[in-house]
Amino acid sequence: MSRDKSEETILSVRDLKVSRSGEEVLDGISIDIKRGEFVGLVGPNGSGKTTLLLTILGILKPMNGTVSVFGDRPASNKNIGMVGWVPQTATQLPNSVHITVRELIQLGTLNHKNYLWGMMNLEMKRRVKTSMEMTGLSDMADIDVSRLSGGQFQRAVIARALASDTEFILLDEPLVGVDRASRNSLLKLLDDLCHHHGKTILMVSHDLSAVIQTTHRILFLDGGIQYDGSPENLPDHSQLANLRGIEHTHSERSESWYEVG
Repeated sequence: MSRDKSEETILSVRDLKVSRSGEEVLDGISIDIKRGEFVGLVGPNGSGKTTLLLTILGILKPMNGTVSVFGDRPASNKNIGMVGWVPQTATQLPNSVHITVRELIQLGTLNHKNYLWGMMNLEMKRRVKTSMEMTGLSDMADIDVSRLSGGQFQRAVIARALASDTEFILLDEPLVGVDRASRNSLLKLLDDLCHHHGKTILMVSHDLSAVIQTTHRILFLDGGIQYDGSPENLPDHSQLANLRGIEHTHSERSESWYEVG
């Protein structure tokens, strides 16, 4: 009998310990993420959120413990193109760089498996076209990215990740620098990618209200995993403050706005 793909474990982390610049950042981290989950990762500044993402990508090496992505080590040949990465700096391009939306997304199709072809084959073109359709950018394909709003550019960066035919998307603060309308549009896009396109998502965000609104599951990280559960059961802001670093604020943009200090 074939195994239900929805039960497939995409990411498995066991007893992970990671240091950066001689300081221990993560210790004893163990998590599993299954196919189709949308997981939000929150915690104070310096708690190890980005460090965890970089370790999952294979950029950082653990001192102890194991990381398995699609049943193999991070950045293995088997996983090329299957993991999409949208870093915090994704929206930062030099003013001197002139590139269209289509060209930016095409960059997502390049990896060591197809780079030597030196041209866009039909499959790569299909991926670019599909990625633009999924992110609502088809009408902007030939626009210079310098003309995009923050939210539109973030969509283009997500489309670039999708163009590699990725199954697992890692996002580091994708909502930073976007207005309320763009924020809501991006959250709807991510929700659609998860529920209608079967993507698995791990998103780091300081915007706790957005994480509660959109994700299936929340991980609160502060050296170790302090909470792992549904948004509905997440402790209120005063209890989270006791865990460290969560500050409740109020603004015109949201009736319940949370930030991580």
